[in-house]
Parts: sequence; C-alpha cells; structure tokens
Amino acid sequence: MTSEAERAVLAAIDDERIVAELRELVRIPSVDGTAAESVVQAWCAERLGALGASVDHWRLDLECLTSDPDFPGMEVERGEAWGCVGVLGGDGTPGLIFNGHVDVVPGDAFDARIEDGVMWGRGTCDMKGGVAAVLGAVAAIVASGIQLRKPLAVHTVIGEEDGGLGAFATLRRGHRGEACLIAEPTAGAVIPANAGSLTFRLEVPGLATHGSTRSRGVSAIEKFTVIQTALQKLEAARNSDPHPLLAHLDLANPLSVGTISAGDWASTVPDRLIAEGRYGVRLGEPVDEARKAFEDAVAGIEDDWLRDHPVKVSWPGGAFASGVLPDGEPLLTDTVQAVIDTGKSAPDVCGAPYGSDLRLYAGAGIPTLQYGPGDVRYAHAADEHVVLADVLQAARTYALLAVRRCG
Repeated sequence: MTSEAERAVLAAIDDERIVAELRELVRIPSVDGTAAESVVQAWCAERLGALGASVDHWRLDLECLTSDPDFPGMEVERGEAWGCVGVLGGDGTPGLIFNGHVDVVPGDAFDARIEDGVMWGRGTCDMKGGVAAVLGAVAAIVASGIQLRKPLAVHTVIGEEDGGLGAFATLRRGHRGEACLIAEPTAGAVIPANAGSLTFRLEVPGLATHGSTRSRGVSAIEKFTVIQTALQKLEAARNSDPHPLLAHLDLANPLSVGTISAGDWASTVPDRLIAEGRYGVRLGEPVDEARKAFEDAVAGIEDDWLRDHPVKVSWPGGAFASGVLPDGEPLLTDTVQAVIDTGKSAPDVCGAPYGSDLRLYAGAGIPTLQYGPGDVRYAHAADEHVVLADVLQAARTYALLAVRRCG
C-alpha cells in the first residue's frame, strides 16, 4: 500500500523529462579517459543544482588517489577527472544514496535514437538509463513538495568501467550514507551481490628459430595450448560449488582469454606470446587469494620447458573485489516492496557474475545493492539499448524507496 505522500510523488514523475534527459546524457560521448567524462559530470552537477540539491562538484586529485595503497586500479590514462555528489533535504547522514556511473566504453552510436519505445546507443543500458531514472525520481520528490526527514544523496561517478576511480574518490572524500542503491541494469532483478573480476596478463616464453627447422625451437603458441588446458581446469574447479546467490548461472566465476599476440614473422617460430583475459573472483574470496589460486595453477603446469622457463603472470588494470549485502539488511526487502508497489510482480533476487562499484560501497561499510533498467547482455554491445518503459518504472521505484527511507 502507498501513502498519500507516496502517491503524490508518483504522480509527479515526469516521463517526458526523464526521456529527454536520458537523450541528453547519451549524446555526451563520455568514453573512459576522454574529456567528455568531465563534461558529463558538469552536466550532472548542473542538473542536481537546478533541483535544489547541495552539490559537491570537485576535481579529483589523481596523483593522490592513484598512489593510495587501496586504489582499485585504472585502465586508461586521465589528465583530469571530476566527482559529483548532490544532497537533497534533511540533516545528518543521508538515509539513502543513489549511485550511477556516467562513463561508457568506446562506441560510435551516441545519437540516442528512439524507435518503438526503445532508445538505442552507447550508454543507454550501461548505465545512463539508470542515472536518468534517478534524476527523474529526485525531480518528482522536489515537485511534490515533500520534505525529507533524512538527506537523499546522488553520487554520479566516472571510471567505473576501468576500475572504480570515481566511486573510490567519492568515498575517500567522505561521502557516506546509511544504504546505497546502484542503478546498474539488472533486467528486473534485485542484485544484492556481485562476484569480482581481475585482468590477467601472461607472458609465455619460447625459443625462436627458422620455421623450416622448427624442431630446434620452442613455439610459445604451442606452449600456450598447454596453459589454456590448465586454465580450463581451474575454471571448472572454481565453478564446482558456486555461492547460492550465483547458483542460477551456468558459470558463476568465468575465466576468459580475451587477447593473444605472438610472433613477428610468418616463417619464424615465435619466442614470445602475450595473452590477456578476465578472471572471476568468487563471492567472499579475498582478491589476493584469487590471484594466488591463478598463479599456483599456472606454476603447477607439468611441462619440462615451462618448468625451466616460467610463465610471467601480472595483473594490469582494475581490481574488482566481490561484494555482498549483509544478511537481513532491510534495504533488500524495502527495494523489493517498492518494485511491487509500482505494479510489478515480485522481482527475482540473485547475484551477478560481474564486478561493479557495489564492492567499493560495501567495502566502506555501506549496505549496497543493484536495481536498474536494462539488461546487462546489451551492455557494451553493438546493439546496446534500453526499453524506456523500464527506465520510467525504475524512476517510480526509486521515488518510493527514497521517500520511505528518507521521508
């Protein structure tokens, strides 16, 4: 059941405004490491300020952040980056944080085309649809005239795609809350847990010789096939007993080789191969333990050449630890009920196999979950899109949750 104040907030949701703002967001090509990351944060700061929020829009001290021993990593170069937090109403610690990242992976579709109730383009799903829904919910709270007892905070962040720079910086600046909802695409489910992920790099040695006398040399490519077999066994072992929140997945902790580079001449046996890939971190598993399991698997390969010429393992890029909502945390039941009270059926509650900023907020002691419009299968895809009805429904869910936790 909804109260009179809640019904007033729902009635104040402006669907046209949300769609228009989503279109504006998507048309800012805020690819990681580009100047448009700063442009989109300025856009968010302006919008939050126009809604009457107290806005903290600051330039990140990249040198200080990247030298922090807990820095989660960064995979692109940045000369400038900005944070943005808006806080609306009340006094003290915010009763709820809405978090959304506004950086996107590279692409070339930023026109925000709308067809048959669907918006297409880079960032529509991951995750500007969620950010637009959050802004729509805040605008409805303001338009309804409701006075919030506790503050409501909105954190827009950059750098989520390549490690979590923005969320890390926001938390280091001291912005906190009693709970956090991240508006990542969840395809209608509520996600209280994320597995983590790491990027690995393998340097496989060989011995070069002319291709016509290949038996005198050692092909790094052939040795990689031995390594790939070991990695497949490691993946199978790490998926034999998945966490209950991830048991619905065919692979809770995937291990995937994404790039391979070897050789410099067609008739030369290659003496070096570089392979990079993505390695899943199990729920509750410390990142250091996950790395050790991988390194031990590679070091333990039974091969005479590799025993005497070890594979070099390194870990470039971002480190995504796992994260989970504490058992019994009311944020979960509150979110599920808000979804139901917008007219939807009870959402599934399950974990996700990918890393996100959830682990940074959870690691800071802030109960955090994910719920947002879009399906992660279309994130980063050539056909990235979001159903606008899902964006509007998410805005209504966020409005109800905010009023209930802060009103």
